[in-house]
Amino acid sequence: MALDPLIADFLAKLPLVGGPAVSLDALRTAGEVQLRLLHGPLESIADVRTHGVLSSDGHSIRIRAYTPVTSNSAPLPAIVFAHGGGWFRCSLDLYDNPCRALAHATGCVVLSVDYRLAPENKFPVPLHDYYTALCWAASHADELGIDCTRLVVGGDSSGANLAAAATLRARDDVRGPAIAHQLLLYPPLDSAMSSTSYHEFATGYFLTRSTMEFCWTAYLNDKADGDSPWASPLRAASLANLPSATILVCEYDPLRDEGEAYARRLGEAGVATECHRLDGMVHACIHMLGVTPGAHRLFALAGSSLKRSLNLAAHA
Repeated sequence: MALDPLIADFLAKLPLVGGPAVSLDALRTAGEVQLRLLHGPLESIADVRTHGVLSSDGHSIRIRAYTPVTSNSAPLPAIVFAHGGGWFRCSLDLYDNPCRALAHATGCVVLSVDYRLAPENKFPVPLHDYYTALCWAASHADELGIDCTRLVVGGDSSGANLAAAATLRARDDVRGPAIAHQLLLYPPLDSAMSSTSYHEFATGYFLTRSTMEFCWTAYLNDKADGDSPWASPLRAASLANLPSATILVCEYDPLRDEGEAYARRLGEAGVATECHRLDGMVHACIHMLGVTPGAHRLFALAGSSLKRSLNLAAHA
């Protein structure tokens, strides 16, 4: 379908940010300011609290827990969520309202992970931090009031890359946490950036090809890192024996085709997978509830898909 007219209007007024003279701090600040302007009203939920867990190198990782309003006294399913931002920007605070909306839509406790950012902390440090948080959530389920049999990995954009990679790692780790489902929102999955959508939507649709080139350069130590399935999950030799998946991609997004390719490969490997294309949407629409009613579809689809999958998991 056509680009959402409200998003088209937003894009037409969008100031250009970038260029060789712009510092990393300026890029980070501009990105946060830009995205905050897109958020809708703050959503009410039952509880928000922050936890801390130590990484293997002694770094303290913050994990912010968002508990939805519910009449159910039983432990709730949980999403261990990694925020987007090209691995180099965005924060727990920026994702406060998206995480509230996600908790409300899915009925899950959302555990938002404050992983360390590139380029100060390159691959695989952000992945290690996210995986540490995932393992901690699984082992502290009683304390958190969550159901360890319905633990979901999730994220948007670069955060979805971390979630997909952590799922592969958990599968291959003999002591890895049990994951019930993966929720991947417009994920970058291959550093090659060779899909048709990368050419079709290279400029003019919020996320650009050149921005993704910068993101991958910031994240990876060198080009060889991109060969690792922990960096480029689409290059994994096998996707068998992974948990069920929900993948949402945006119609006008350079990353669209690789998300759909990953869904196809998961299905071919025998993994129950739902893939939905968000018609008329652009990258980062998790932030756009204040721009267009169309952004609500991301949360509606995530909620309905997770509820189906986690209900099946609960009765397996």
